[in-house]
Amino acid sequence: MKQLELTYPTDAEPMRLDLFISRELENETRAAVQRLIENGNVLVDGQPAKASLKLRGGERVGVDIPAPVPAEPQPEEIALEVLYEDHDLIVINKPAGMVVHPGAGNSTGTLVNALLAHCDDLSGIGGEVRPGIVHRLDKGTSGVLVAAKNDRTHQALSEQFNVHSVKRIYQALIFGNPPEDTGKIEGIIGRHPTERLRLSGKARSGKHAVTRWRVKERYGRITLVELRLETGRTHQIRVHLTEAGFPLLGDPLYPDGGRTNNLPDTQLRGMINKLGRQALHARTLGFIHPTTGEYLEFTAEMPEDMGTLVAYLRESAA
Repeated sequence: MKQLELTYPTDAEPMRLDLFISRELENETRAAVQRLIENGNVLVDGQPAKASLKLRGGERVGVDIPAPVPAEPQPEEIALEVLYEDHDLIVINKPAGMVVHPGAGNSTGTLVNALLAHCDDLSGIGGEVRPGIVHRLDKGTSGVLVAAKNDRTHQALSEQFNVHSVKRIYQALIFGNPPEDTGKIEGIIGRHPTERLRLSGKARSGKHAVTRWRVKERYGRITLVELRLETGRTHQIRVHLTEAGFPLLGDPLYPDGGRTNNLPDTQLRGMINKLGRQALHARTLGFIHPTTGEYLEFTAEMPEDMGTLVAYLRESAA
């Protein structure tokens, strides 16, 4: 942490706080300075301030510049539920809330950080000692995920995912009561035309996506479905179900159209709000082991938060 004390000259013309700091710190861009201000690393006369604050003269500006974050992910001792492991690959049951790979705003606490600490036999991917992420699960999605420990395994598994030969079965709780017991949703998925973080089947361009679904249990306004992916697009299940009129319970990104708030059961409403994520679980993953040629299949039972919801819905519907 680097700490600086600046004073705005009393004889200077009024100037925005962010502009003043960026002029004083030659190595920091104005955007970087604005992030420092937003994160509370800048105080004016001992008080937090906005980037747009006009300095009039004589103000004391304190700036704390955090130490740079390492560009490469760092090993972290994070508990993992390992379903299978050998010298080529590792299969884990990812908890909801864990990000798979470090990125903007998620430099620590990810699955990659955990695998770097857990695996002592990584030969690495692309010349770097790191796990090979073959596929991902959204932060809020729990379930089975495989990672490679070396280039050969990574390439072989990636090819299986690319040709859609991997068995992937998900469980989801959705709003609505589908008229059929089985079905298929098919179409392109691309960037939403107006919502930056969302994807959509109504995009101008995108990638072909196919999801097959089957009703497992019905609870009136809510249904438990099993889904089998023929493709693996980002947010595929969430987009397909939402746009089919059956959004997932608790999804913070793809809205349910007020269905949670309209549920007459106040206890159920509270349970869905407490879930804090989409009710989606990657239950089964099956693939051919790149070295042995053996078919491997792994299953992780529904986590406690979804399981509690299902138990309540079963009891209520009885």
